[in-house]
Amino acid sequence: MQPPKGNEDIRLEALTRWVRAQTGVDAAAVPASTDASFRRYFRFRLPSRSLVAMDAPPEREDSRPFIEIAERLASAGVPVPEIIAADLAQGFLLLSDMGRQTWLDTLNEANADQAFQRAIATLILIQQADSTGLPRYDEALLRRELALFPDWYIQRHLVEHLRLPLSAAQAPALHDDLRELEAVLIARAVAQAQVFVHRDYMPRNLMQGEADPGVLDFQDAVLGPISYDAVSLFKDAFISWPEARVEGWLRQYWAAARDAGLPVPGDVQVFLHDCDLMGAQRHLKVIGIFARICHRDGKPRYLTDAPRFFRYLQTVAARHAELAPLRRVLARLAAAGAPELAG
Repeated sequence: MQPPKGNEDIRLEALTRWVRAQTGVDAAAVPASTDASFRRYFRFRLPSRSLVAMDAPPEREDSRPFIEIAERLASAGVPVPEIIAADLAQGFLLLSDMGRQTWLDTLNEANADQAFQRAIATLILIQQADSTGLPRYDEALLRRELALFPDWYIQRHLVEHLRLPLSAAQAPALHDDLRELEAVLIARAVAQAQVFVHRDYMPRNLMQGEADPGVLDFQDAVLGPISYDAVSLFKDAFISWPEARVEGWLRQYWAAARDAGLPVPGDVQVFLHDCDLMGAQRHLKVIGIFARICHRDGKPRYLTDAPRFFRYLQTVAARHAELAPLRRVLARLAAAGAPELAG
């Protein structure tokens, strides 16, 4: 649940006082952005520059990973916000301003090729960053993420909220298909080379500014499959590209990563196969997260992007024999009347 409006105002007043104490300037807070978590961001315009303050309620969000990962990425040459001041007890961070427009605001068919060349170069820097001690994107974490789809999208959204007729006869078969699919996706993910993974490397988290791209939302970084961030970049939650362009960009990434000495497969077709199955894992997870954000946190707008993810899933399910259980899952949900699969 979102905090009550009154509590939001109390925290904003405290944040404004704290920024004044750090800067010596009595500046007004202007909303900068919100995200799917409990974090909020505010821009403070000072006489000489603009700064961004993060409000992350400590009982909801731990800001220490943000600070630690920012330091690692900065050391690797990745453009990330400079942390000017921090008060972890209150959940406040004061950051340099990476710009006012995300790539989601500025990307289009004409500029995407040049933009993604820059994003690929930045991704390679991220993957070369120090990953010592990062949480591992292991079987247990992959399994927990995949569970979000049946728990939140199927059970909470379709069955409990929409009252769709997923019959008792269908449910066991659906469960078996999901378990078979889970095993296929996890096996392929853990077999990949493991590198520093941003975990949400997509246009919405890339900023157009003095550094282009400036990289945000990296606090959940892990040591994980090398294909993960490339799939996140090109098969995004909020913008879609033709399959031919996506494959071309993935091939560009693969060649650049190979030249940089990163452990991509020697055969680009193997890498593309990895991307398809890694993408399926991510897309199932994100559909579950969007359903959870809708029904637990009261933010229904995210779920309106779920059809995009189902289209990604339908595309890869059609071209890989081992994704037969995914094809069956999608068919069962469509037959039951899942609105995100309509049309």
